[in-house]
Amino acid sequence: MRLLLLLLPILLFASKPNLLLLKVYTDQNITGWVMSEKLDGIRAYWDGKQLLTRSGKVIHAPSWFIKDYPPFAIDGELWSKRGDFEFISSTVRDKRPSSDWKKIKHYIFDVPNAKGNLFERLAKIKSYEGEVIKIITQLPIRSKDDLKRFLDEVEQNGGEGVVVRVPNTPYIGKRTSKALKVKRFHDTECEIVGYTEGKGKFRGKVGAIECQLKDGTRFKIGSGLSNAFREHPPKIGTIITFKYKEFTKKGKPRFPVFLRVRDNI
Repeated sequence: MRLLLLLLPILLFASKPNLLLLKVYTDQNITGWVMSEKLDGIRAYWDGKQLLTRSGKVIHAPSWFIKDYPPFAIDGELWSKRGDFEFISSTVRDKRPSSDWKKIKHYIFDVPNAKGNLFERLAKIKSYEGEVIKIITQLPIRSKDDLKRFLDEVEQNGGEGVVVRVPNTPYIGKRTSKALKVKRFHDTECEIVGYTEGKGKFRGKVGAIECQLKDGTRFKIGSGLSNAFREHPPKIGTIITFKYKEFTKKGKPRFPVFLRVRDNI
């Protein structure tokens, strides 16, 4: 029994996948790379038998959702539409899958164990594409102007950002400079330490979140809050993700906007 208890943490995370993770674009030369929209969903890795989260936890997808999945690994994002993260997260984390799964698709951006370049790897999943599995289109980048135009289009339509990748490399199961996220705003996390009551139409609801960064800096976030959040805010101590333009000289984020409650699945 003692040995089992010692091994339990290892067993719980034994299936944690080694995933491709993004570094940040800082004006590198990306001519000859490819780009796609960065989907704001839940990372989902199919190991050939089951769907796993980034941390290796099993995603309890309904049997009809995964019945036509391939016998090999695929990596992608569970996603429904832009600005729908809260719905996606609540649906995916449910251990008893609901009919809400009908609104979710699995958008694939790589086939980890396949040979060849990115396009050759994605071709292996082509025959499995259908109602559930969708292959994310990878657009060629001829210049930085291509990236700028595409980023403008994505952001104007409510998208989160863009991913740029070197296509002629194998799947890299770690954070790599061969795959970068491109955003005009930065994002990071903070802890909720309090709330400010709203005024006017928000009277009796949350007006702003009082947040604290890891270094102790405190500030408020009043933008990006949905009516559902304002009426039923998470408990004090919850970690949230927000975006911002830059930090002021006093170390406070400029133009902070709430994005989501951090998902620990």
